[in-house]
Formats: sequence, structure tokens, C-alpha cells
Amino acid sequence: MRGGTAGWGSGLVGILIFSASLPATRIAVGGFTPLFLTSARAVIAAILGAGLLLALRQRQPARGDLASLALVALGVVVGFPLLTALALQHVGAAHSVVFVGLLPLATALFGVLRGGERPRAAFWLFSVVGAAAVAGFALVQGGGASAAGDLLMTAAILLCGLGYAEGAVLARRLGGWQVISWSLVLALPAMAVLAVATRPSAWAGIGWPAWGGLAYVSVFSMLVGFVFWYRGLALGGIAGVGQLQLLQPFLGLALAGWLLGEPVAPSMLAVTGLVVLCVAGAKRFA
Repeated sequence: MRGGTAGWGSGLVGILIFSASLPATRIAVGGFTPLFLTSARAVIAAILGAGLLLALRQRQPARGDLASLALVALGVVVGFPLLTALALQHVGAAHSVVFVGLLPLATALFGVLRGGERPRAAFWLFSVVGAAAVAGFALVQGGGASAAGDLLMTAAILLCGLGYAEGAVLARRLGGWQVISWSLVLALPAMAVLAVATRPSAWAGIGWPAWGGLAYVSVFSMLVGFVFWYRGLALGGIAGVGQLQLLQPFLGLALAGWLLGEPVAPSMLAVTGLVVLCVAGAKRFA
């Protein structure tokens, strides 16, 4: 029971950190291209992660873990950051962030496929109701919907769910921060080449808000958040703790309104209350 409680607490800290990711990305793409932003954040985080691995003398992962680490890198190091950055060229942060409400369902599905978890039927009921509440809120809110942006966000969610579930399984053996650090190191060569190839032609015109957005997504979204998130998934269960992601859209919407001045619908509070009940129900039956 103690491990489960610790897992949910750690997962919640991770979600609080991740909630600012899309607003920060929205700010960062005001000064950087999506390709450079994706590669630069991965390079910065990989350097920090490699430093931690060396300083704490972590042993290299087994050869059999490399394929799983590659899936984590594909999902959360490359796929989700790149696709969301591309999507944010078509839609606002307040619209795109609600897609994160579909992540718990995607993570739970991949938790069954990759992690061997078997939640009870009531869990799926709460999970589907929570996802439907978020999706319904997205449809009512609108907020600059775009077919291209929505398609990119959907693909990002699927890849991210796979990366979350795969990383959580690995975290049981390697540890949470070790999983994201090794995944970042694995992706470093390709990301470094991409960063050099897509670097801005002129740096002088890039404002401090864009630099701040890059710093946040590099240090917190790409590394620190995963330290808590993978630990939470490993201790509390992929499907169960994954339901905390239902809260992320509303935390992100609040940040989008505060940081970017984007409109936030008053109905958000009512839907947030329903989502909290769904998270509590999912926790009980996971």
C-alpha cells in the first residue's frame, strides 16, 4: 500500500511538471522551428542525463533493454515533442492541451499490451468516462481547431502512451531517472545532428520568452518530470497512475490562460471536478 501511495504522489509531481510543457512549447516555437526545438531540448536533456549517469556510476543497460529504450526514445524524446511542436503551429495551446486527456486511456491500453496489467472492468468505465469528458470539453471549447493540428496531436498521444508504458516497465528494473537518461543518450547522436542542421541562421532576434520556453522543456519536461513520472508508474501501476494525466489538460489550460492570455472556458471547473472523480474511481479499481 505504501508503494502505491508513493507511486501516486510521485506521479502527481510529474504531472504538475508536465502541465506547463505545451504552453512552454507554444512560447518556444515563437523563436525556434519545431525541428530545432525538438532536437535542442533532447540534446540539452541528454547532456544532463549523461552527467548524472557518469556521476552516479550507473551500469550500462543490458543488450536486451536497448529495443525498449529505443521505443521510449521514439515516443517521448522524439515523437511527442516533435509532433506537438508541429501541431502548435496550427492550433493554440489551450486547444491542443486537451488532447492530453486522451493520454491516460492510451497509456492504460499500452500498459495492458506491454506491461501485462489487467485492470478491473470498473477501471475502464472510469477511464472512458474521464476521456469522454475531456474530449467533450475540447469539442465545446473549440479554440482554433485544425484538422492537421488535431491529427498531429492524436499521433503524438499514441506515441507518448507507448513511451510511457514501455518506460514504466523498464523503470521496475533500471529505475525511473535511469530509463529517461539512457533513452536520451541513445537518441543523442541523431538529435545532435538534427540540432546543428536546423539551428537558427541568426540568434540575435530570438527573444527571452523563447529561450525560457526552451529551457523549461529541456530541463523539466524532458528530464526532471520523467524522474517522478516513471517512478510513479513503476510503483503505482501504469494503468492506474496513468489516470492522473486526466488532470493535466486543465492544469495546462490554466497555465495557457495565465502565461499566454488564451481564453479559458468557465465550464473548465465543472469538467475538472468530474475528471477528479474519474481519477479517484480509476485509482480504486486499478
